[in-house]
Amino acid sequence: MILLEALPLLQALAPAFTQPTFRRVVLLLGAALLTTGRRTVANVLRTLAPLTHGHRTSYQRVLSHAEWSGLRLACLFSRFLIQQLLPTGLIRIAGDDTVDGHKGKRVYGKARHRDPVRSTHSYTTWRYGHRWVVLAVLVRFPGAPRPWALPVLVVLYRVKEDNRRRRRPHRTPAQLLCRLLWLLLRWFPDRRFLLVVDSGFGSHEVARFVRRYHPRLVLISKLHPQANLYTPPPRYRGKGRPRVKGQPLPKPCQVVDQAQRRRHHTVDWYGGGQRQVTTVTGTGQWYKTGRGLVPVRWVHVHDVTGTHRDEYFYTTDPDLTPAELIGHYTARWNLETTFQELRAHLGLETTRGWCRTTVLRAAPCLFGLYSVVAWLYQHLPSTERGIAVDWPGKEGFTFSDALTAVRRWLWSEGVFPQAGEPQLLQKLPEPLRILLLSTLAPAA
Repeated sequence: MILLEALPLLQALAPAFTQPTFRRVVLLLGAALLTTGRRTVANVLRTLAPLTHGHRTSYQRVLSHAEWSGLRLACLFSRFLIQQLLPTGLIRIAGDDTVDGHKGKRVYGKARHRDPVRSTHSYTTWRYGHRWVVLAVLVRFPGAPRPWALPVLVVLYRVKEDNRRRRRPHRTPAQLLCRLLWLLLRWFPDRRFLLVVDSGFGSHEVARFVRRYHPRLVLISKLHPQANLYTPPPRYRGKGRPRVKGQPLPKPCQVVDQAQRRRHHTVDWYGGGQRQVTTVTGTGQWYKTGRGLVPVRWVHVHDVTGTHRDEYFYTTDPDLTPAELIGHYTARWNLETTFQELRAHLGLETTRGWCRTTVLRAAPCLFGLYSVVAWLYQHLPSTERGIAVDWPGKEGFTFSDALTAVRRWLWSEGVFPQAGEPQLLQKLPEPLRILLLSTLAPAA
């Protein structure tokens, strides 16, 4: 079932597996792309049952017992994806977390987590399952109205009680994100990264970590309106304890209230559009007791149309203009879109593995499957690409279009030729062939 267009990807991932395991991984990859229901191994194998060899448990052991390293696989896949899609220039990455609901009493790493999607300021929704910290590269494809967030690194967050019971050091989601960033910096020593995160990950701790690797790594996030900003500490004169901070600066909200002049900008906005905004900006040293100073530039953004609330942002790169900062931050929302599309189209939250190795492998592989679909779609023959579903006002292709095109290509070029006569599908009348492929390759 190995097709010419997918050969570079498979060759890049092959060193992570033994030869017998790799053959099963290739079949599971193709079956997971073609399956439209739950992504359990049993249900995935039903899709390509005539092409499978051996017992079903031999494929289940790929996730539960086979000897392969998820970290090595992530390294090979990240290098391949970035070299293929972002060979030069700045690499924009977005970080966030999402809760993957998982039923069962013996599921490894399962805990109660706050669901940010369903929670409000007055009501908190809790879900039992796994909380994944995800790092994704932001890639703009020709014909797409917005950048796509392609996951490359995923790690499971464990709650304090679980770490205490297993006698492991506890790491917060922000600390796990820093570990993922450290891996990217090691794997790509000659590249520059720009990280965009929301307020949950834009803490002083993360900003201090990012500043340590300046200028290779830059951070953009939200800032509290009353953040403590100071001038740099004065030069030490040899008497007493050295100062760790200078004179206090007005808080960002105070500067905005007293501002008499605002700058007007046309900036990139959520969803790929543009918006008219006014900004007030300033600089300072962000201080936290016992943590030191981090130089930042902050920007207050006011939406002229009034449909979006005022926001405060900051960056660790003082040379970024307000328009650039806003454009980079609004691209972060595409990672939320990725999470929604993973649930709707690729079966996230439908796996049923419960042991440690299966839990740590199954969901990250589904995250990677999203990036695989995006790369395959860009490398399909031009005759295989195109907008599968069109409606008035649609400006370009979406992920559901890409997934439909990849599925149609796999069925017609990979599955049917191996299941019978190679030219059998071509002998069908064109309306019947289109109807068959449309039925086999829906977006969800």
